[in-house]
Amino acid sequence: MPDKYTAVWVSHSSMGDFIKCPRSYYLHNMYKDPRTGHKVSIVSPHMSLGIAVHEVLEGLADFPADTRMDRDLLALYEAEWKKVSGKKGGFSGDEEEAEFKIRGKVMLEKVTCDPRFLVNKCIKLPQDKMPCNFYLSEEHNIILNGLVDWIEYLPQTDSLHIIDFKTGKNEEKDGSLQLPIYLLLCDALHKKRKVTKASYWYLESDKLIEKKLPDIDIARQEVLDVALKVKDARDTAKRDGVEKAFVCPHGAYDITTKTGGCSSCRPYEFILAGDSAVEFVGVGGFSQDMYVLKRV
Repeated sequence: MPDKYTAVWVSHSSMGDFIKCPRSYYLHNMYKDPRTGHKVSIVSPHMSLGIAVHEVLEGLADFPADTRMDRDLLALYEAEWKKVSGKKGGFSGDEEEAEFKIRGKVMLEKVTCDPRFLVNKCIKLPQDKMPCNFYLSEEHNIILNGLVDWIEYLPQTDSLHIIDFKTGKNEEKDGSLQLPIYLLLCDALHKKRKVTKASYWYLESDKLIEKKLPDIDIARQEVLDVALKVKDARDTAKRDGVEKAFVCPHGAYDITTKTGGCSSCRPYEFILAGDSAVEFVGVGGFSQDMYVLKRV
């Protein structure tokens, strides 16, 4: 029988880290500071904006469809913003924070004016204290986990529409694993109905863009292929050491000359080196030591 406690857990974000830079994957998802026993993470204004807006919108799924939009979204946003305000949100000062906060406010004002599918029935995937998860491969002891932003119920076809909220300015690139992962999560955890539609909602421009659903078997293989590479690297690390298993494609970071590495792994290398380029700002969710990358 597979063992969840020894399984390799993968998600859209962790596999994205691995694809960009295996060293970044290790430093963000595996490394623990020996002084605190905590994993480490870099916080940024863009991430904080996304967290605050997502918390407001995803929280609406807890309420009945016919009264859902009775909530004051801006008041909810103010409460969520307090959790990411200041340095702990990665902001360099009041001016930058105000700029990002206004962006989120404008997004939610647009949602309030035209809530689209938010007024329709939705479903939530079952979960416990962990994000939604299932065995992607019992043979290889790999678990896929993640949270789907919103799942609309389509009564005309008795099917599901998965939606991802986007707070960034750039559109999701073709070849992203996000929709394949959402599709696999829904298929595994909500067997009663099939997903027949998928969309990205770019909140800043208020564009809802429908995307072609991937074939589920192809999606499963694409996600598994990346997950197996992650597992292989972790197995190699146990056998041959971290330095051989998780290598930055741009070369190793040199602490003496402060060269090497890439934009994904270098900020984490600063943390390990105790470099003044990063500043500790507190302990975040899941007991992660949070740092901000200083900008000059």
